[in-house]
Amino acid sequence: MALSSEMRKLLNKWQTGTSWPKRLEWVEITGVRGWTGQRIDFQFPITALVGENGSGKSTVLQAAAASYRSAPKDRYASDFFPDTPFEKITGATIRFSYRQGQNTATGTVRKPTNRWRGNPERPERPVEYVDLRRIQPVGARMGYARMLKSGVAEGVFTAFDIPRLARLTEIVGKKYVKAGISTTDAGEDKPIPVLEISGTRYSGFHQGAGEIAAAELLAVDYPKYGLVLIDEVETSLHPRAQRRLMRDLARIAREQELQIILSTHSPYVLDELPPEARIYLMDGAAGKAAVVGVSPDFAMTRMDEEQHPECDIYVEDVRAEILIAESLARIDRDLLSRSKIIPFGAASVGVALGQMASQNRFPRPSLVFLDGDQSASAGCILLPGDEAPERVVFEALHNIQWVGVPERIGRAASETIDALNQAMSSIDHHKWPNEVGDKLAVGGNIVWQALCSAWAEKCASQSDLDGIALPVRDALSP
Repeated sequence: MALSSEMRKLLNKWQTGTSWPKRLEWVEITGVRGWTGQRIDFQFPITALVGENGSGKSTVLQAAAASYRSAPKDRYASDFFPDTPFEKITGATIRFSYRQGQNTATGTVRKPTNRWRGNPERPERPVEYVDLRRIQPVGARMGYARMLKSGVAEGVFTAFDIPRLARLTEIVGKKYVKAGISTTDAGEDKPIPVLEISGTRYSGFHQGAGEIAAAELLAVDYPKYGLVLIDEVETSLHPRAQRRLMRDLARIAREQELQIILSTHSPYVLDELPPEARIYLMDGAAGKAAVVGVSPDFAMTRMDEEQHPECDIYVEDVRAEILIAESLARIDRDLLSRSKIIPFGAASVGVALGQMASQNRFPRPSLVFLDGDQSASAGCILLPGDEAPERVVFEALHNIQWVGVPERIGRAASETIDALNQAMSSIDHHKWPNEVGDKLAVGGNIVWQALCSAWAEKCASQSDLDGIALPVRDALSP
């Protein structure tokens, strides 16, 4: 999906290289919750951390928060990583690199034995940590129900200004007349969101969780050049609201030159961001790993596994997935049924995954395939041909006059061959299957599957097919 207008504006401003005078460039975590010195780089004003529960997303957010002094709510590493009756933290280090104007420096917060050290030396910057994971219906929060029974009255109501009210209306999709945060005469430590719509005023005791999350997120003031950390940004929001929220954050980040680091499990959130803003955290055989630039499909497939494959096969995109599936089906369908093919996105992601595969850092057998037009890289296997899969398949079938293709697509031979030949005149080979599909009123992936099936049967050499099948067979061998 193409980036939204707001995200493109943010990207354009970021690429000028003249803004964001304060930013956290990376953090490196050792000795905390399974981290052993892995580094997380922040390459865009908004960065999304994605991964399974327990992969370390919250740890990265908390390490980022502990890297700065921030008045008036300064937080320390000891606030996020305390000693408890169940575990003691020693030998822990958080290293970080930060930009101040034109200068870059590194800092360290560490706990060699019993105390965290390095807190006074941290740089200063406004930091807001928003933990949406803990947002509950107001009535379920500690002390709120008891407060109602004691007969409290509403205290000060701080109304959202017109721009903030408009943002809430846009994100949630309801026309609010008023919105804001109220206190009670029981004290200011238990704020309550209050909304008004169509003449009806209702508080967080009667709001949906999504409304509460959006209202409390927007109630936060984000100072210029600040660092904003949001845990599970999509909490209780439906997909359309998630997209609107990300676009709202893009606008605020651009206007205030904010750096926003968030965690998520949502493909809709990831889809709103450019590849360099998506970081997948994973646990492998050799510990934590961070993969930058993953596709939303890759992230969701890694986190939602219904089948139980014995081997993971990573590929650049759906086109490569279908090509490999049809090739395996041609050689040995059992290899296909025992494997899971996962598109990862940019070739750079494949190179990173290949490095992990070459070091046996995956918990089960894993192969990484790059398109044939990529350079050889450690741990990676190149698909047949020296071109992109579309060019390899189309050109080979064109040379044999598309034998067997019309029957597989289910259209008349003359119109099918005409559509295939016309598509090849287009400069962008990525569009060829879709252009054929548009002319034949068939889905582009259906066209591509038919072409790959025909290629595997009539064009691919035994060497081509073995180059795909043999690594899979070896990975599945005991």
